[in-house]
Amino acid sequence: MILLILTNVCDSDLHSTDAVWKPKKPFSSVVCVTVIYIPLMLFGLLGNILTILVVWLRPHMRSSTYLYLSSMAVSDLLILLLLPLDLYKLWRPRPWLLGDLTCKLTMFLSECCTFCTILHITFLSLERYVAVCWPITAKTTVTRRRTRALIGCLWLGAAISAAPVLVMVGVEENGIKELCRCTDYAVSSGLLAAMMILSNLYFLVPVFILGLVYSLIGRTLWIRQRRSRKDQTHRHTIKMLGVIVLAFVLCWLPFHVGRTIFSLSLDSDAHYFNLVSSVLYYLSAAVNPLLYNMMSTRYRHAVHSLVHANCNTQPRRAHTTVTAQNSTTPV
Repeated sequence: MILLILTNVCDSDLHSTDAVWKPKKPFSSVVCVTVIYIPLMLFGLLGNILTILVVWLRPHMRSSTYLYLSSMAVSDLLILLLLPLDLYKLWRPRPWLLGDLTCKLTMFLSECCTFCTILHITFLSLERYVAVCWPITAKTTVTRRRTRALIGCLWLGAAISAAPVLVMVGVEENGIKELCRCTDYAVSSGLLAAMMILSNLYFLVPVFILGLVYSLIGRTLWIRQRRSRKDQTHRHTIKMLGVIVLAFVLCWLPFHVGRTIFSLSLDSDAHYFNLVSSVLYYLSAAVNPLLYNMMSTRYRHAVHSLVHANCNTQPRRAHTTVTAQNSTTPV
């Protein structure tokens, strides 16, 4: 997401010194995207918060699979929390009034969470491969403690991969307007091109790994003769993860294809495609909890019990408060 924005704002038309800025995006398309963004953000925030609460408040949900999913929900939650800033830039790209530090941190956090989500999907699929195809090895290697340590390493790896963004972006003057954009140094030094290659690799390599892993898992489950309860559980989990991976690929493919075409053709007049890619990017961060709810009975029951427990607690607290007040009221 971020590198598509950076590529566009680094085009030569933004280096002009015109004092008056004319928006390139039609007003109707900006309004349409805003109308989509707001409910998408609210839905995604609610769903990802529920996912985090379900995993950490229900001990039986703390399997390695759901530990990955809860950490991924944190990443998606941060992406959605940055959506209002994207809306702000959509309506008022310049001048940037939030300072250089905010510019750098928001861009870095967006890229870091993007990388982190991809790494989570990939390593979760690899963990399922080990559990299905090498069950004896999985009993000793796939533990909650190791899963938590690996999740920490994934966050660290994503942060290191996104670190160059802190150097690439900043607030620069364009005529009399300040812009949050990639710097001239990022373009001249080749840093922007290098980050585009890295970001494409972060998509293409995981897609290849995911395709290979799920092919091997499907083959293993197909040739097994026995229909044990554990195999049925594996099939159900793989089906859910397969839908998540499919949604990930469909939401991200237009962005990567479009950005590659734009970088090769130097075509900067593609605001409609950019807006659609942006909507799909945030849809990817918002839709996962809905997929868990649709595909996993276990997750659905856990959410139901959590919501009902909270609903039942509030009337009980109110009843306790009224009882306490009545007991202290003089007769």
